[in-house]
Parts: sequence; C-alpha cells; structure tokens
Amino acid sequence: MILDLARLLLFPALMAFAAASDLFTMTISNRISLLLIGGFAALALFSGMGLHDIGSHVGAGLTVLVVAFTCFAFGWVGGGDAKLAASAGLWFGFGHLLDFLVYASLFGGALTLLLLQARQWPLPHALGSQPWLLKLHDKQTGIPYGIALALGALMVYPETEWIRAVDLTRLALH
Repeated sequence: MILDLARLLLFPALMAFAAASDLFTMTISNRISLLLIGGFAALALFSGMGLHDIGSHVGAGLTVLVVAFTCFAFGWVGGGDAKLAASAGLWFGFGHLLDFLVYASLFGGALTLLLLQARQWPLPHALGSQPWLLKLHDKQTGIPYGIALALGALMVYPETEWIRAVDLTRLALH
C-alpha cells in the first residue's frame, strides 16, 4: 500500500512543487531534482524494476540532460529547468519521453506567448504589491518553464507503468 501511495503521489507532488517554486521565485531548487532522482531509484528498487529497464530510464534521463544543458549553454532555458526536465525524463524512460517533451513544448509555447502578451500591458495597481508578480511581469525576466515541464509531466504520468502498477482496489479497501 505504501508503495502504491508513493507511485501515486511522489512524482506528481514534486513536479507541482517545482512549478509553484518556479512561478513564485523563478528558481527550481536542486533538491527537487535530487528528490526526483532518489524517488525514482527507491521506487525502481522496491517495485522490482529490471536492470535493463532501469538502464533505459537512466539513458532517457541522460539524453534529456545533454540536450537540456546544451539549451542552457545557449541561454534558452535555465539550469533548474534543464535538471528538472532530465529528472522527469528519468521517470518516463524512452517509452513516454516523446509524449512528455511534446506536451512540455506545447505548454511552454503557450506559457511563453501568454507571458509575452501579458507583459505588454501594465500590471494592475492592485497586484503591484506582490513581488513575485512584479518579477513575473518584468520584460527582462525569463519564462518560468518549470510550469510547462510540470504540466507536461502531469499529462503523461497517468499513462506510465508507475500508475498502471498501482492496485487501486487494495487502496480503496483501506
């Protein structure tokens, strides 16, 4: 039962926290990525995931890390975004990686267009006392892409083997 609860809650909670953190502070703590990596390792071990599957998931995470840090080097994404994307890639493996990346890209594009448009208009006076909104509205500030990564991840996660392995009938009985 604890394993099923961890499968249901750990990844979504950490991704939601990363999105909120990026929205309010424009940063994603390394701790979130480390917790995602540690959570994957623990769940893979306790779920009995085979070495081949673990290797495939690690390969997916490393592939995203290389591409994301290349984007970081060019200044296209933040370092926290790159690490979060790679950590999510670890959870998805190659089987769901493309779906995750497509969703994250679509949400990221929509978020970027929304923020660029919103930044063209003055922030309402009533909202001007919120430092996080002032920073988010600033044209010199980047895009909190952790939000798009989290939304993409949360769209795909229900389709993964992590959720398919959950015994919902046993959870409902407790």
